[in-house]
Amino acid sequence: MPQKILVTGGAGYIGSHCVVELIEAGYHPVVIDNFSNAVRGDGDVPESLRRIEKFLNTQIEFHELDLLDKPGLEKIFIKHSFYAVMHFAGLKAVGESVEQPLRYYRVNLTGTIDLLEVMQSHGVRNLVFSSSATVYGDPQKLPIDEQHPVGGCTNPYGKTKYFIEEMIRDQCTAEKVAIGRRKHLNVFGNDYSTPDGTGVRDYIHVVDLAKGHIAAVRKLKDNCGCKVYNLGTGTGYSVLQMVNAMEKASGRKIAYQIAPRRSGDVASCYADPTLAEKELGWKAEYGLERMCEDLWRWQSQNPTGFSKGTQP
Repeated sequence: MPQKILVTGGAGYIGSHCVVELIEAGYHPVVIDNFSNAVRGDGDVPESLRRIEKFLNTQIEFHELDLLDKPGLEKIFIKHSFYAVMHFAGLKAVGESVEQPLRYYRVNLTGTIDLLEVMQSHGVRNLVFSSSATVYGDPQKLPIDEQHPVGGCTNPYGKTKYFIEEMIRDQCTAEKVAIGRRKHLNVFGNDYSTPDGTGVRDYIHVVDLAKGHIAAVRKLKDNCGCKVYNLGTGTGYSVLQMVNAMEKASGRKIAYQIAPRRSGDVASCYADPTLAEKELGWKAEYGLERMCEDLWRWQSQNPTGFSKGTQP
């Protein structure tokens, strides 16, 4: 029988792509999501999962569930014997977290505590947590490797990711193991110490990111303990470089205006993925041009995302 993997937040952007890769790798994903970042499709199934089912000619078990509903989470674990959990669920916007810090702490931290407690009570010890480069704060060096200090977070979202990483480490120790909908694009800040003044980030194709998470699931069989792997291309691109690449992919001019810096943002942040390649056998395959081409193709076919009236 295929090993069962619980995927929290599995109807979202990264989570749903990981569901595809799990299925193609021979695993049996069980998805929970509360629709906070997913579109409801026919039969109260997330539209993203409905399309995966059609594309792969399969059925995906889905439960509408919030991690703050601990009794509901218990029922899922009683029903299934999980090999591992992939944890994507949570609020994820840097700017919003600055405006609503308590909401982020309640949802991200309490939800994860519920998950870890239920996992512990059912003897599930394998966890792949999708964290964020925000745990590194304003980088002291670039590219960022796994030895870079963490915790100097510049926003509540990053702090929740950092706190969750610390909770997982403590638990491991304890157990001894351009589509026309906007008039213009806002570019937040052009006075950073970067080549063109705009923020630099390690943009990565979502399929590469999903495959990196699957590589982490495979690594679990080695009883590797609590490990951190940075997933990225190793190359930083500025916001304006991304705008230019999207213009090339779409064949359209993208109107943008310079807006004030967002609170909590840093100038540059991109990863050193050497360790992931060495220990996981994973390396990003797609460059910026391919990322933009695929993104534009999907948006062109789905101009309103997963909402009603989009292409199957």
